[in-house]
Amino acid sequence: MQPSAGQDLPHTRTHPAHWLATGVAIAAVVGLAALVRPAGAAATGARSAPDAAAAHYPVNCGGGPVDVVARASGDIEGDGRADTVAVVRCHTDFGTPPSGVYVLSAGTSPGAPPKVVATLVDPARKLSVRDLYVTGRTVSATLLGYSSDTVPRCCPDLRREFGWHWHDGRFTAVPGPHAGSV
Repeated sequence: MQPSAGQDLPHTRTHPAHWLATGVAIAAVVGLAALVRPAGAAATGARSAPDAAAAHYPVNCGGGPVDVVARASGDIEGDGRADTVAVVRCHTDFGTPPSGVYVLSAGTSPGAPPKVVATLVDPARKLSVRDLYVTGRTVSATLLGYSSDTVPRCCPDLRREFGWHWHDGRFTAVPGPHAGSV
C-alpha cells in the first residue's frame, strides 16, 4: 500500500548524522577549492595585478574601442609585484581582427592607469592569440596565422606555440616547434 501525501517515509527523515555528513562534505569542497588554482595562476602578494581594462594600448582601431579578450597575471619580473599580460584587439561585431599582446605594470602613481611596458605581439603581424598564461617568468600563448591572403580571416591555417621569457631586464622570444595546419 502506498503512503498518502504528507505521511513520513523512513528514508526521507533526516537525522543529525545526515546533516553532519553534508556539512563535512561541503567544507571539504570549499577547502579544496581555496587551495587549488587554475594552471598559470600565481600569487600576487599584497599588491593586485594591473587592471587590463584600464590601460591605454598602442592599437589603432580607427576611433573604435579596444577589447581585452584575454589576460593573465603573475610576478614576471620577480620583483614582488604582479604584472598583467593582456591580449587586445579592435572591437568588431563579426570577423577576427588581429590581436596584440602587451605586458602591463602598475601606474607610476596611485590611481594612475597601468602602463604598457612591453609589446610581445604587434597587431601588425596579423595574428590571433589564444591560450594565454603566465608561469613564473614566462608568458606563453598559441599564435594563429594565415599561410596566404587567400585564406579567410575566420579560419587561420597556421598554429605555433610561443613563449617569452623575462631575463636580464627584457623578454626573450622562445618559439615552439612549427606546427602543421590547424
